[in-house]
Amino acid sequence: MLEHGGNLRQAAEQYGIPLDQWLDLSTGINPDGWPVPMVSPASWLHLPQENDGLEEAARDYYQASHVLPVAGSQVAIQALPLLRPATTVGMLSLAYAEHAYNWSRQGHTVLSLSVDNIEQYLPELDVLLLIHPNNPTGQTYRVEHLLDWHQQLSKRGGWLIVDEAFMDSTPQWSLAAYTDRPGLIVLRSLGKFFGLAGARCGFVLAEPVLRARLKEVLGPWAVSGPTREVARLALSDAPWQVSTRQKLIVQAERLKQLLSCYSSGPDGGTSLFQWQQHSEARVICDALARQGIWVRYFEYPASLRFGLPGTEGQWHVLQQALQRVEIFA
Repeated sequence: MLEHGGNLRQAAEQYGIPLDQWLDLSTGINPDGWPVPMVSPASWLHLPQENDGLEEAARDYYQASHVLPVAGSQVAIQALPLLRPATTVGMLSLAYAEHAYNWSRQGHTVLSLSVDNIEQYLPELDVLLLIHPNNPTGQTYRVEHLLDWHQQLSKRGGWLIVDEAFMDSTPQWSLAAYTDRPGLIVLRSLGKFFGLAGARCGFVLAEPVLRARLKEVLGPWAVSGPTREVARLALSDAPWQVSTRQKLIVQAERLKQLLSCYSSGPDGGTSLFQWQQHSEARVICDALARQGIWVRYFEYPASLRFGLPGTEGQWHVLQQALQRVEIFA
């Protein structure tokens, strides 16, 4: 199992601080997520049904022609490598590690790329896999560049896979509307922007043939009835989405400014997290953890990812903790 953010119980045990006394900033999940109502009793009593309006809500929200609900985008990350014979896959060396891990363990060759050499290596690739915006760096791409790369790949039966887990605040950058094109696959999730990570609901946006192949691998009832109901309602709540995008932009700038008070400032980020390189990142992570603040540590390059505090009290706690880190003194 790879290490991820959110392993708070492990941190509580390691540092001897009760679980309820932690401020968890390790995941990049919206701390003020969509307000989940009571779900209908029928959603618990019956097997999940595809004609419940979820697919229609997802198509409207993502502006995509074809959607496949899955139990979180992690399921798709594990399943997509099963749909191709041994192939060469390119992805950024610093990115969500589950992608490289799952392609490698299915026998595919994974090439580690940098942003600057994607064009150079593209002729060697059967699959180009990008996270957009990238996790943890926040790297973004121009839509026309992505579509050009897709066209080059699709001419020889290749794929462009774009993981858009952190895209919801910037829908104008999404490739969702183009996923009727063969070989273009977009992954979306309700875990980050909507704050519904525990629901385990995501979507694969792709043309019908590939979507059918993936559905066959995943089997029936991939998403539970209660989750389908919650997802449908959340995707249909346009006023909440608009106000949340505005709020997250403000909060992200606030976090960026706060971190800049104690270092040279973040090196990247999105509306849900900021990423900071620092030679003493492990020491800083430990110093914050001893104060009950859990952030995501990356070894190569030495860096930290900070999620958003959810309340004014939590913002104050973070600021006070940063002031106590000796490296920042």
